Amino acid sequence: MVGRTVIRGGLVITASDELHADVLIEDGRIAALAAAGTSAAETWTAERTIDATGKYVIPGGVDAHTHMELPFGGTFASDTFETGTRAAAWGGTTTIVDFAVQSVGHSLREGLDAWHAKAEGNCAIDYGFHMIVSDVNEETLKEMDLLVEEGVTSFKQFMAYPGVFYSDDGQILRAMQRSAENGGLIMMHAENGIAIDVLVEQALARGETDPRYHGEVRKALLEAEATHRAIKLAQVAGAPLYVVHVSAMEAVAELARARDEGLPVFGETCPQYLFLSTDNLAEPDFEGSKYVCSTPLRPKEHQAKLWQGLRTNDLQVVSTDHCPFCFVGQKELGRGDFSKIPNGLPGVENRMDLLHQAVVEGHISRRRWIEIACATPARMFGMYPKKGTIAPGADADVVIYDPNAEQVMSVDTHHMNVDYSAYEGKRTTGRVETVLSRGELVINEREYTGHAGHGVYTPRSTCQYLN
Repeated sequence: MVGRTVIRGGLVITASDELHADVLIEDGRIAALAAAGTSAAETWTAERTIDATGKYVIPGGVDAHTHMELPFGGTFASDTFETGTRAAAWGGTTTIVDFAVQSVGHSLREGLDAWHAKAEGNCAIDYGFHMIVSDVNEETLKEMDLLVEEGVTSFKQFMAYPGVFYSDDGQILRAMQRSAENGGLIMMHAENGIAIDVLVEQALARGETDPRYHGEVRKALLEAEATHRAIKLAQVAGAPLYVVHVSAMEAVAELARARDEGLPVFGETCPQYLFLSTDNLAEPDFEGSKYVCSTPLRPKEHQAKLWQGLRTNDLQVVSTDHCPFCFVGQKELGRGDFSKIPNGLPGVENRMDLLHQAVVEGHISRRRWIEIACATPARMFGMYPKKGTIAPGADADVVIYDPNAEQVMSVDTHHMNVDYSAYEGKRTTGRVETVLSRGELVINEREYTGHAGHGVYTPRSTCQYLN
C-alpha cells in the first residue's frame, strides 16, 4: 500500500465549496488540503503524485439504493457484488448501500447474514446495508433495535408487491413507531399495490400485454396516494420518512407539501426518471421490457418537476435503484404478460456521468451534483463526513473527473453484467478518469486496478438530518 499520495492542480468540488487545491492523502484518509501553489502544498512529499490539472477532484459517489443479486420474479439481478461494485467504481461511485431482504417467516438477522455472505470478500468498493422488512411482528420490532445499534439504521417497507414484500398500513405504522424510538429511518416504496394489482388483472383481461402497459397500470395518482398515506402514517408515528425512487410530479407535490409543513420527510429520485420516459416503455418488438421498473417511467412532462424538486431540495438524493436483469432469458420471461417482466434497470455505472450531464445542460450546479450524489446520501444514511466529502479525516474516496471528455453510453463499453444499456447511444460530456477508494487506486487513468475484497462493510450511524 502506498503511504502518501498527492493530487495536484485540480478543482476540488464538494457540496459546499469549489477551490483550486492540492489534496494530501495518507493512510487511506484525506490528511490535508492546501490552495494550489501555496508554500504549504509545495512542501508535501509523497510516493505517488496524481496530476489533476484541468480536471475536477470530487468525492466518490455514494449510491444509497442498489440491489445486487436480488431474487425477484423467479430470477436474480444479474450483477453480483463483485461485478456490480466494479462497475460502480468505473462510474465514480465508491460506496453503495444495498438491501438485505427479510423473507416472510424468517428473522431480520437471517436476511442480513445472507447478504453479508454474498458481499464479504467480493466488493471492489465499500458497502453498507439497509434492511427490507417484509414481516412485521414483535420479534422483528425487537430486532430493529439491535440492528440500529450495530449500524444497520434504515429499514425499507413496501406498499407494493402484495404477497411478496407488501406491508399493510398497520404493519407500516408499527415499524414507524419503532423507528421513532430507536432512531432508524423508514424507507418507503410508495405505490398502492392493492389497487395496482386490480388494474394489472383488468389490463391483461383486455389483452393489453405489452411492456408499455406496465407504466399505464402503475398510475402516477397511485404513487401520489401512497406517498401521501406514508407521510400521514409517519406523522402519526412521529417518525421520519424517506420515500425511494420518486417518479411522478404528483408525488413530488406531496413531499413538497409535507416539507413545507416542517415534517422530517425526504425524497429520492433516480436517473431513469430524469432521462427516460414512457416513450422507452413503448419501444417495439418487446424492447420496452428493458425499461420496466417500479415505480415506472413516466411521460416526459414529469421530468421538469423532478429537476425542479432537486433544485428546491424537495428531493434530496439521486440513487440508481440498480437492479439489472438481462434482456435475453430474464426480461423475456414477460413476453405475452407484462406483469411477469422482472422489475429493474441497470444504472450504477451511469449515475455520476448522467448527473454531470445535467450540470452541462443547466439543470443543476456543480456543487448540487456533488450534494445529491455524494454528500446528502452520506448524511442521510449516517456516513458523513467519513464518506461524501473531501476534508481532513474523511476516507480518501476520491474521483479525478475530466469534465471535457466526451463519451457515448453503450452496452459495448459498460462494465455492468447485463446485456443492454438503458442509455444506449446517449452522448454525454464528462468522464471518470481515476478513482481512489480509501487511498487505493481502483481505476487508474481508465484502467481497472482494483480487486474483489478491497471493499469493506461500513456500519452507519443514524440519519444525520435528525440529530
